[in-house]
Amino acid sequence: MKVTIIGSGSWGTALAKVLADNQARVQLWGVDQAVADEINRHHTNHAYLPGLNLPDSIQATTDLNQAVTGCQVLLIAVPTKAVREVVDQIKPLLTQPPLLIHVTKGLEQGSHLRVSQVIEEVLDRETYQDLVVLSGPSHAEEVAREDLTTITAASESLPAAQAVQSLFMNHYFRVYTNQDVIGVELGAALKNIIALGAGALHGLGYGDNAKAALITRGLAEISRLGVAMGADPLTFMGLSGVGDLIVTCTSPHSRNWQAGKLLAQGLTPAQVVEEVRMVVEGMSTCKVAYELAQTYQVDMPITDGLYLVLYQGADIQQGLRQLMSRTGKQEASLAQHLE
Repeated sequence: MKVTIIGSGSWGTALAKVLADNQARVQLWGVDQAVADEINRHHTNHAYLPGLNLPDSIQATTDLNQAVTGCQVLLIAVPTKAVREVVDQIKPLLTQPPLLIHVTKGLEQGSHLRVSQVIEEVLDRETYQDLVVLSGPSHAEEVAREDLTTITAASESLPAAQAVQSLFMNHYFRVYTNQDVIGVELGAALKNIIALGAGALHGLGYGDNAKAALITRGLAEISRLGVAMGADPLTFMGLSGVGDLIVTCTSPHSRNWQAGKLLAQGLTPAQVVEEVRMVVEGMSTCKVAYELAQTYQVDMPITDGLYLVLYQGADIQQGLRQLMSRTGKQEASLAQHLE
C-alpha cells in the first residue's frame, strides 16, 4: 500500500516512521528540496526531528504529482493556514479515490471552518473514499523515539476510522476510534489556546495550583463551545479532549507552550513567531475561537483574555488579575452539560 504524507515537518515525519515500521510504502512530500534530499540520502530530518534515524523505506519528494499519483492513503500534515491551498493543488492530481486523513489541529481564520470542512469544501466528494481525523496527545518527538502513545481516529464512517486504526496500530502507537468528528477537531484546535496560557503562567513564575486551575477551567470553556457547535460532551473527557490538553499544557515540547512562555517574558506576538520558528496554531485559533464564542454566545474568559493580549496589546498580568476577580460562579457538572 502506498501512503502519501503531505508535509515533511516534525509530525508528518514522525507519522511516516510509524507507517514505515508497519511495513507501509511511505512517500513524504514537502516544499524544501534540502529536507527531501536529506531524508533520501541520510535518512534523517535534523531540522524537525534531530537525532532521529528514519527507516530507509521512507522516500521524500518535492514533486506533488509524483507523491499523490497512485496513493491509496493520503495524509494531510500541514498547518491550518496552508490546508486550503495545498488541497486545491492536490485536487486535479487525484486519479483514484484515496482514503483521506488529516492531522492538522486548528480552525481556519475568516471562514471559522474546521479542517475537515475546509477539505470537504475544496474536494469533490467522489474524489476520495472517506475522511478521517487522526488526533490526540502526541508530541512528534516522543512518537519518533517510540514512546508509548495513544490517539484517536475519528470519522463519520466507522469502517474508515477502523481502517486508519489498523494502518497505524503497533507496539508503541495505539489508536482508538470515534465518530464525533466535531468534538475531536475542536478539542485538538482549542487546547492550543489554553496551552498558550499554560506557558505564560510558567513564564510568569506561577506554580502547579495555577496550572491545574487553567487546565481545568480551560477544559470547561472548550466543552461549552464544543457542545454549542454540536459535539458530544463526552469526547472532551477522552484522548482528543483532556488527554491532548494535558500533554500540550505541561510540556516544553509544545510550541504553543513555548509561545506562551515567550509572551510572558515580554516578546510581542510577532517576535514570538520569529523565535519559535514553527507555526503556533494557538495564536491564530485564538482569534477564531474568540469570534465563535461571540457567535454562539458562549462564555470563554481564558480565550477572551488571551485574545486581548495577542490582538489588542493587553498586559498578561493585568489579564490574569481580571480573570481572578471575575464574579463568583458555580462549577457546572457533566450532568448539566448533558441536559
